[in-house]
Amino acid sequence: MDPKAVNTNVTIDDFDTVLVYADQGQWTTPDPSAKDFNGNDPKYLRGTYHLTEVAGAAVSLNFTGPAIYLYGHTGPRFGSYEIQLDTQTIIQSAHGAEESTGPTLLYGAENLTYGNHQLTLKNLGAKGAEGNAFLLDFIQYTFQAAPAGYVATSMFMRILNIPFPSATIRNVTFEEDNPAFSFTGEWGHNTSPAFSGGGTTYTHGDGATATFKFTGSAVYVLGDIKNDHRVYGIKLDGSAEQFYNGTSGCGGAFGLTCEQQVPILKYFASNLDQSEHTVVITNYAGVNSSFFDLDSVVVTVPSVYEPRQLADSGSPFVSTSGTATTGTAGTPTVNGSPSSSGSVSPANSAAGIGSFNSSLLLLLLFFSLFHRRL
Repeated sequence: MDPKAVNTNVTIDDFDTVLVYADQGQWTTPDPSAKDFNGNDPKYLRGTYHLTEVAGAAVSLNFTGPAIYLYGHTGPRFGSYEIQLDTQTIIQSAHGAEESTGPTLLYGAENLTYGNHQLTLKNLGAKGAEGNAFLLDFIQYTFQAAPAGYVATSMFMRILNIPFPSATIRNVTFEEDNPAFSFTGEWGHNTSPAFSGGGTTYTHGDGATATFKFTGSAVYVLGDIKNDHRVYGIKLDGSAEQFYNGTSGCGGAFGLTCEQQVPILKYFASNLDQSEHTVVITNYAGVNSSFFDLDSVVVTVPSVYEPRQLADSGSPFVSTSGTATTGTAGTPTVNGSPSSSGSVSPANSAAGIGSFNSSLLLLLLFFSLFHRRL
């Protein structure tokens, strides 16, 4: 990870459809649409979790970035689990004398190559005196939203090494009724205080599309999910279409159950250049006329663009092994409100100011000598 770059964490909640559960029926979850559901329960992000006691129950995530962190719970009822990170396998235990009271870091790796990775988590169950359970709360991973360093915009600045402030980023939210979207097929509209901006648009048309054009280094697609949602595809520019299962995190039969209105992450892409990009979302309604809900799109706009060259190596790690740690979770980034700030460390900022002052003196001296010659 480049510590001087604008590095941002994206949070993947356990209900987000970018997570792929091998068998949703092997996990139990709260129902966010139940009357007694508490979305502000401090024990879990957004009040939801995925719990299993089935050995072999698995979930996977594809991501691009140099660091990843997995949060869950520890305690007497929990056992061992396996992390498969690309070609590497790490076995950990969530067993403990007392159950944790909030999200706990179960695995973290900050020495990954900047490339495309796949993480697969598998519950191994009891080993020895351990319990059988595993609880997943959320996953975070890091991506570079803007490059490191300073930008010299003129010949004099380059010659004299005069630095300009480092890159900054801002997040821009496009609600579903923004004219930046274009639609084909029939789309309706719902309102709820849980939705971003108070509204969402939906379709159950087979092949209905939503198209969004933007310029930015990263893009988040957010929306509502329910058990009457199923397959949708997302295509970014000329890349191959990616397919996702929009079924609610509770799993279960097709029906009007287990709705999560708080916007979940349905798609994310980063490391984009400064050209205009196009996202096309397609609903594949099938025989059930399944739904797709679009709440909003958030675009990260940097002051400077410099996409990373992605690594292509056998090992996911920059060094020879990953770093696995446990501890207490910090404050996560909530989907729908991605972190909008990134900064250079104070030491680097101070160094830049000092360099700026000395370079400015050289520039003034240069112009003074030039003026005298005239």
